[in-house]
Amino acid sequence: MMLEGRTALVTGGRGGIGRAICERLAREGAEIVACDLSAGGSLGEDDTHGFVQMDVTSEESVKAAMAGLSQLDILVNAAGIEIEKTIEDTTLEEWNRSFAVNVTGTFLSCKYALPLLRKSPGASIINFGSYDGFIADPGLAAYCATKGAVHALTKAMACDHGPEGIRVNAICPGYIDTPMLQSFFEGEGSGGDGGTLETLQQAVRDVHPLRTYGTPEDIANLVNWLASDEARYASGQLWVLDGGLSAQVQQMKL
Repeated sequence: MMLEGRTALVTGGRGGIGRAICERLAREGAEIVACDLSAGGSLGEDDTHGFVQMDVTSEESVKAAMAGLSQLDILVNAAGIEIEKTIEDTTLEEWNRSFAVNVTGTFLSCKYALPLLRKSPGASIINFGSYDGFIADPGLAAYCATKGAVHALTKAMACDHGPEGIRVNAICPGYIDTPMLQSFFEGEGSGGDGGTLETLQQAVRDVHPLRTYGTPEDIANLVNWLASDEARYASGQLWVLDGGLSAQVQQMKL
């Protein structure tokens, strides 16, 4: 098993992607600490992996969660939120909340995990950016801004902490089949113009070169590799996983 004897803490660990990550890393032998606001998260109760209640926007909550660990080898910052609005329609409270969860949450988790990670012979931090940190979907202005910030933070941390033996990477998903994606289909930001949920889902599949969108398991597989010794030379990179979506010129697609 690739991760036997290692401890992984996953923020947003009871969400769609976070839960798949916990399951994948556990199959490779890692001891899992799933952190979230509630034990049920977005998908209901799950007693499979160890749960620690943690609010990534609260410094005291993050410090307390890290203080309860004697070992940490892998930190996965999967907690995140999405607001489907333009800048004009976004309130200051919504803007600040987006940055508090997506950016400050990543900062706090990394900050207080570093003393533990320095003790690990193969420490790996895996942040969550997005293909929306490179290009933009309509109606996701605050979300795009937060993911661009995570991308830059990831590179800076890789430079600062690489000499300490800590690798730092970010995964940048495209459309992944999660509760957040289903919310996007149902929300005003989908640009559906009266389409049904099914037609919107199919339209998103069709715009991808692979003609499908991803699953949480696809993301979890990449997390597993980045957490393992097989990725020992991988650091400071933004790993786009989007079914080829951002590789094509959209306006020329027939």
